[in-house]
Amino acid sequence: MPGRSGQEWIRLSMRTPGILIFGMVLSPCGWILDLTATVAPNWRTLQNLPNTASDQFIQQGIWTICQASTISTVQQCNLQDSAYFSNQVIVVAQGLMVASLIVTLIGLAVAIPGVRCWKDHPNWLVAGLGGVLIFLSGVMTIIPIAWYTHILKNVTTVTTGVTVNVGYCIILGYIGGIFEVLAGLVMFIGICRCCGGKNRGETRVEEVTSRYNRQRPPPRRVDVPRMNRVPSSVSSSVPYSKDSLDDDVSFPRAKSPAPRSVNTSYSGRPYDADL
Repeated sequence: MPGRSGQEWIRLSMRTPGILIFGMVLSPCGWILDLTATVAPNWRTLQNLPNTASDQFIQQGIWTICQASTISTVQQCNLQDSAYFSNQVIVVAQGLMVASLIVTLIGLAVAIPGVRCWKDHPNWLVAGLGGVLIFLSGVMTIIPIAWYTHILKNVTTVTTGVTVNVGYCIILGYIGGIFEVLAGLVMFIGICRCCGGKNRGETRVEEVTSRYNRQRPPPRRVDVPRMNRVPSSVSSSVPYSKDSLDDDVSFPRAKSPAPRSVNTSYSGRPYDADL
């Protein structure tokens, strides 16, 4: 990893950086397409063959040649054509396509330990080295396919009137090679910190600190109202009397009981219970 030049960097999450996810998803897809282009016998198609039925055509790959028909699904493979297989482009394509598949697997095996997401910081050096291998595997795929496409009609001598068309292996090989080139290139970018560390999902420590201080709201000021109590010695400005308060009621008051009179003089005859 390069020096930090006096600046501290921090990752705000444990997620794997997007460039590594992009590379680890795109490279296996390219490997599958390259594998199909390597083993399938359809790099080019020959139609309108002389002395054959009009519905039959020949599919030529880098490992085998098959004869098929437009009205039947039965194919006859392993046809012999020494002039075709001895061509230089076929020999180079066989070696480079197999090497590309092997190098892609090695690149993935190297990159996986550096992309583990349960670590705080990915091992960018290891992941970048895996990206270089994946990039080279894509280049090794594109070279023979581009060469074969360039001399498509001149790979072997073709009889006049025969139609030569590009097979689906060429298209799949181009797509797979481009996938691997992009995947390896993007993963290699992680070795160098660029775009302010966004390619690695990192941020400068001082930026995080200043952002936190800027987003933190200031303390809210709370105004507590003051209660002014009127001293008891100060008379109210509203004149009232006790009698007026008693009369100003909205409900009837209970009548007060009449005072009991106590008669202290008794002139009657006493009873026996009083003795």
